[in-house]
Amino acid sequence: MISAISSTPQTSATTQSDSGSGTAALTSDFETFLLLLTTQAQNQDPLEPIDSSEYAAQLAQFSMVEQQVQTNDLLSELTAAFGGSNLDQLASWVGMDVQTTAAFQFDSTPVTLSANGDPNADSAVMVIRNANGEVVDRISVSVGTNEFTWAGVDDAGNPMPAGAYSASLESYQGEELVSQTPASTYSTVVEAQINGGAIVLTLDSGAEILTDDVSGVRAGA
Repeated sequence: MISAISSTPQTSATTQSDSGSGTAALTSDFETFLLLLTTQAQNQDPLEPIDSSEYAAQLAQFSMVEQQVQTNDLLSELTAAFGGSNLDQLASWVGMDVQTTAAFQFDSTPVTLSANGDPNADSAVMVIRNANGEVVDRISVSVGTNEFTWAGVDDAGNPMPAGAYSASLESYQGEELVSQTPASTYSTVVEAQINGGAIVLTLDSGAEILTDDVSGVRAGA
């Protein structure tokens, strides 16, 4: 692992060096071509001038060299940008625990859920759904409490099947449902990608979220 990390900067430096050498060579050819074309025009025989088609062909070559130089510079800038700070930014997310309302992974370990109910409610229920959206558990909770622990067991005390679950807090006034708030919990980031200029995080539950959906971050276990 240490060897792989230490070798990365060397590879990057080699790539940048090769790119710089290539750009310098193209620039040199471009300037040499311009000098030859100018000298040819100055020293042509006025009685037998160069045919216009030859000039057109040489100007076309001139344009191709110029475009090659510009393309090489642009590719070097893109490589440096993506291979540097963006990759570091993506790597910093992987393995972190992020707080979000997306589906979480349950593996027989109690899950801590957070949600704010309606302050005027007189009762509240935490509703748990499986990956198919089916309600698998309803637990009465204290009004005004913001943090809850879901044990993940059925009425007989047996653990629920491992998998992805989601939770929401329902607030009631009498029999009337006055609010339904998604509950958040911490999940581990297993992958980070750039998509359309935004960073997309894949959680251990399989859910994909944007970094804007993250309300808390902590070091992974």
